[in-house]
This record gives sequence, structure tokens and C-alpha cells, in this order.
Amino acid sequence: MSEQRKDAAAADNAAPLSTYQEAADWINGLIPFGVRPGLERMQLLMERLDNPERRLRFIHVAGTNGKGSTCAYLTSVLIKSGYDVGTFTSPYITKFTNRFQYNGQDIPEQTLLELSNMLKPHVEDIAATELGSPTMFEVSTAIAILYFAKVTFPDYVVWETGLGGRMDVTNIVSPAISVITNVGHDHMDILGDTIEQIAWEKAGIIKPGVPVVSTATQPEVIAILKEKAAQTKSTLYLLGEQFHYESIEVQEDQQSFRFRGPFRSIDPLTISLNGPHQVANAALAVMTLEVLRQYNALLVEDDQLNDGLRSTAWPGRLEMVSQDPRILLDGAHNPEGAATLAAALKSTYSYKRAHVMMGMLENKNHTETLKHILPIADSLIVTEPDFRKKMSAESFASIVQEIAAETGSSVNLIVEPDWRAALDKLKQLIAEGDLGVVTGTLYLISDVRARLLHITDSEKGW
Repeated sequence: MSEQRKDAAAADNAAPLSTYQEAADWINGLIPFGVRPGLERMQLLMERLDNPERRLRFIHVAGTNGKGSTCAYLTSVLIKSGYDVGTFTSPYITKFTNRFQYNGQDIPEQTLLELSNMLKPHVEDIAATELGSPTMFEVSTAIAILYFAKVTFPDYVVWETGLGGRMDVTNIVSPAISVITNVGHDHMDILGDTIEQIAWEKAGIIKPGVPVVSTATQPEVIAILKEKAAQTKSTLYLLGEQFHYESIEVQEDQQSFRFRGPFRSIDPLTISLNGPHQVANAALAVMTLEVLRQYNALLVEDDQLNDGLRSTAWPGRLEMVSQDPRILLDGAHNPEGAATLAAALKSTYSYKRAHVMMGMLENKNHTETLKHILPIADSLIVTEPDFRKKMSAESFASIVQEIAAETGSSVNLIVEPDWRAALDKLKQLIAEGDLGVVTGTLYLISDVRARLLHITDSEKGW
């Protein structure tokens, strides 16, 4: 590169971003740096910003499935109880600003622009070192910390891990409590080949002396959580040991349950999210709040708890977005997610036939996921999400055919790579009394949801 071109490039890098779209493009432009587990770049970035994360009180949430719903329950109840709450989650379903929320409202575009300009020189300085450029998720995490520590000053930050736990960049924080929903087969290309390896990564958010709450059920996972808690002298509250829940009544858009914990029992509690797994997620949130009552003198009245749980919404997860035709969205992109979808369809919904539309990314456990989907599907339309890591519809269909042959499934298989055309075909299949289900990667769910709900400013991403 000539000296003139180098100078021009340096000047371009130094120039401040002038619009929200430029800021979002700059952050998303870091996606090619990939997912690089490790905290070195994040630690350096925080040091350069005078460690703003140390001023905040975090509820750190990890797990394979249920993180987002658990975060939504916690956020809703805390807001209903009069607390100011920051929430950082991923991926986003509608718009990039969704992932940074204060009291349930997205970060203003102008604020995101200002914080991006605050970060940009530091990111470029670090990119010039041997550490390499901070990633998109690292920069997003830093924006969240700056938003909460320098702009909004919440009482609590509900803080969802991106991937794993131990080496996830959100693990830069020292939380008031750690929460682990469950451990399943996802991101095995990064986290490890076995449940034990994945569990060890998730358990990495457990910090010395900080209480931890979990709904993990597998004996091998529980053993690892207990080992890590013992090492860090952290009190562990486990579903089935220290706390329990029992379902009372189930109907569409309403479930009630009773909660029994070490400090008290609460009966009944009601949620509007569907599926048996959502009762487990709600019980996990309740136990988390109960521990914070003991350790942090958190004030939550029972009516505020019930109001918060009942009003919790979580887009893209067992969300009925259309009644005519009847279409349900659920981002089940791994075996455990597919199992919970299948269980919810059996326990909650009534229908004559189920027509499923599905698209996946290439790095997922397709075979085990499909083993839960095929038994519930009368028709299966395989398509492709609009995302760079998509699995081709033809490749996905070949796996469907293999499993169908093995299991004797007689599913009506339709291959349509264009997700818009696939959605049109799904609508045509849904007769009176039938149910349409769109599932798979959240990148597909995001696009379908925007189309069905006529959301014009939809973005999507991790």
C-alpha cells in the first residue's frame, strides 16, 4: 500500500461515526474476526476505560437453553418491583438495539452512536497490537457496560453470556449471583465434545463466594457444578435439591405452578409463556430472586413477583404470531430445544396436523435435533436462513431422508431454499384446525417474524 493510501486509511479509521447505521455497520463489520474465546482483549479494553464494569451489580446467566427467557423473567419482576434494570442479551430478534435495554426499552440509536465513537479509537489501538481486533461480540459487550455504567446507572444488570461461560467475554464481571439454566449439546465445535466439557465451560461463571442457582438435571453436570462451587466456596442452589416446583394447571398462554424453596414456599405463581420448560425457567428466576432477597436485601412483594412473571414475554419462543393461518414460532436450534418444542406441542396445543418449516446453520447437531422434530411433523418444509453460515436446504433434506428411512417416518418432505417461498407454501398447507410451526435457527425466526408481523425496520444477528 502506498504512503498516501495508508494515510487515507488511517484518517478514515480516525474519523468519527456520524449515524446510527454507520455505528451498527462498524460493529457488524467486526463479525469476520469471528468468535475468539478469551478475555485478554476485553480486559485491556476495560482497563483503557477505567473498568466501568466494577460499578455495576450483575446477575450473570449462562446455559444452553432458557437463558433469554430466564433473563426476561428476572428483568420483568425487578422492574415491577421498582428497580432500574439493565438487560444485555443475544441474539436479537428484531433490531441490533434490542440487546441493550434499560427498563425494558432499547438503547436510543443516538446513544449507541455516541458510545461507539467513544470505543472506536480504543478498538483500533488494540487491533494494532498482537492481540488483534476485538470481535463484534466484545465490542457489543463493551457498549453494554458503558451504557449501564456511564449513561443509565441501573440497580441491577441482567447479563446473558454469549457462548459458554469460562472464556466468554461477559465473564469479565464479578456478579452478585450466577445462574446456569441447563447444559446441552450446542456449540460443540468451540465448547467441547462432551456434556462434561461443556458443563465445565458453563461453570466458569461461578466466582469465589458468589451464590449460584441452576436447573441442570444430568448427574454428570451436577457433579461438575458441585465441584466448582466447592472450589470457589460458593453456595449452590439446585433444582430438585434446594428448590422445587410443581405444575398446577396448563392451558395455552397460561400456566400456574407452586414454588418451594429453602426460605419459603409461594403458591400459586402464573406465567403466560408456553411449554413445560418455561415453568422451570420461571422457577429458576424465582430462586435467583429469593437468594438475592437473602444476600442483597432485595425487596420483591408477592404481587410484584406474580405480576412480573405473568407479564413476561419472549419473542420467537413458542410465540403464536398468526391466528389465520395459525402459525407458531420457536427457535429450537439444538436437540434440547427441539425436545422442549415437541413436549410443548403435546402438552399445550391442540391441532389436527402440524406443518413444520425449518432452517438451520451448518454447525449444529442436525441429526439429534431432527429426531425430535420428525415425530411431531405431518409435513416438513426445509429451507435456508438468510445468513452466511446457513446449511443448504438440499443437504438438510438429505439428513431428513436418512432419519425418516431409519425411523420409518412418513413425513411429507418439501425442499424450498427460498425462505419466503417456503413460508408461502407453509401457509397453503395449513388447513382449518391445523398448526404451522416455524423452527430452527433464530436467524430464520427473525426474518419470518418480521414478515408475518409487518415489522419494517427489522435487522437480525448474533
